[in-house]
Amino acid sequence: MNVLANFHAYKFTHFSAETKIKTNSPEKLNTFDKFKTLIFGVNNPRPTNGEMPNSYYKVELQSNKKIECWYLNKDNSVKTDTVKGTIIIFHGYSGNKSSMLDKSYEFDELKYNTLLVDFMGSGGSEGNQTTLGYYEAEEVKTTYDYLINRGEKDIYLYGTSMGAVAILKAINDYNLNPKGIILECPFGSMYQTTCARFKNMNAPSFPTAGLLVFWGGIQNGFWAFSHKPTEYAKKVTCPTLLLYGEQDKNVSRKEIDDIFFNLKGRKRLRTYKYAGHENYFNKYKNDWIKDVTEFLNAN
Repeated sequence: MNVLANFHAYKFTHFSAETKIKTNSPEKLNTFDKFKTLIFGVNNPRPTNGEMPNSYYKVELQSNKKIECWYLNKDNSVKTDTVKGTIIIFHGYSGNKSSMLDKSYEFDELKYNTLLVDFMGSGGSEGNQTTLGYYEAEEVKTTYDYLINRGEKDIYLYGTSMGAVAILKAINDYNLNPKGIILECPFGSMYQTTCARFKNMNAPSFPTAGLLVFWGGIQNGFWAFSHKPTEYAKKVTCPTLLLYGEQDKNVSRKEIDDIFFNLKGRKRLRTYKYAGHENYFNKYKNDWIKDVTEFLNAN
């Protein structure tokens, strides 16, 4: 069981350049494919960027890994004094910055610059490793410091799933002070999100989930049981908009409620009744725009 957990943990936290076909979400797998996934692990191809923005600056920054960003700057198209600030956008697990362009374009309409980030192992950034927000937190700090050093003041952080977790950990570890943060469906702890994946496969989580968390942490150089966004939230004092899909099978409502309760600053929780662990912008575009616009205008 330890050998199997060790094998699965590596496949889950390391992307493969050779693998091209990604394993479907559990609800899309038949019984045979679920069994095969439980034995052989997930197919985890390295995320690559697809759509490119029409106009952007490519920014490469040295963090714990070299990371690539796209800076979509409105200064060339409008007067600088009409720009309200800059929003740094962080993708989720197995994502990339091109998958966040729909949000970037909407922020552009609201008169915000955006900096889209590829976490390590994704897109144009270095490596093949992911730690579900643990080491990615340092990359949040690196991009935030980049804008601070440019003299920018009104900086917001936006993250979905793993990106939201990385934001919470970065604020906890480095005392970042953004003007506000927007978080979509962050998990409560590494152990809880691992258990949820077993539940989605209709497989018992004990003791395998614990072994998977243990070996995943050992392989990547940290104690994964201490990776708890619910605890990181206690250090957040800036305004926060927390978004959640009520049909989410990866993150429970209790995890979201615990994170929300622990946030110390002005906060608002908005839920979308029929959304799962997905891009809310696709299914609830008008509601998403309304919620985000109200939050940004209130700061």
